[in-house]
Amino acid sequence: MSQIEIAEIIEQIKQEIQINANGQGKASVRAAARLANVNDAGLLRSLKTAADISRSKLVERLIYKGFEGADILSWSESGIPDVAVATILHYYGYEAGKRCTTQAKLACEAFESIGVRAWIQDLLGWTKPATSTETAMTQIQLLAAIAQQMAQQEQYLLEQQQQQTQILARLKAVEVEQDRVNTPCGHKYSVVGFANLQGLEISVKEAGAKGRKASALCRKQGIEIERIHDPRFGKVGLYPESILVEVFKVEQN
Repeated sequence: MSQIEIAEIIEQIKQEIQINANGQGKASVRAAARLANVNDAGLLRSLKTAADISRSKLVERLIYKGFEGADILSWSESGIPDVAVATILHYYGYEAGKRCTTQAKLACEAFESIGVRAWIQDLLGWTKPATSTETAMTQIQLLAAIAQQMAQQEQYLLEQQQQQTQILARLKAVEVEQDRVNTPCGHKYSVVGFANLQGLEISVKEAGAKGRKASALCRKQGIEIERIHDPRFGKVGLYPESILVEVFKVEQN
């Protein structure tokens, strides 16, 4: 007999165990007998001696623990109280002489640390009902938690709105820059930038000459020439792609 087998027996008798609203457990005579590994009919006969002048040693032990004879007689119908189950297990584990069983001893040892009542409460998932004060405190704590969660959610939404505003501002700036650079004639480039885009090498002198020609074509067509800062030349002009294509094409021809 092992604690594993005790656990298996407990699972088998689970349906014969009850618990009331106060957390007090009861087990059937059969369940108590299974735990102690004794005959349930024999246990019942022993309990019924509570009505006799000559009582069994088990009944005497139960009465010594504070149980009334009339109550003991009713256990066959109402079930054995959890504390009485502990007494029965201890009796058949250590005090029953030749009728002592190893299983009763193991079961008794298994329950000593937590108590039979705590075991039954845990087995059947019972929890102590909250008092009105505890319930009120729980509701207050719940409301506080909800309020805090809503505040955090509001802060999160504000941060999201700020980020969205920043993103929209950046997109607007990009659109403005695209509108500024893009023209019906195409994108605008500096002479050197356009040459690099075409994979062409160009000297400073050639870049200056092409820039002057591009400027002349722009003035002729009424196209405004934009100027940007350049680390090498100070300021350079930006010319529509169509103008630069024409300038480079003429030079290549």
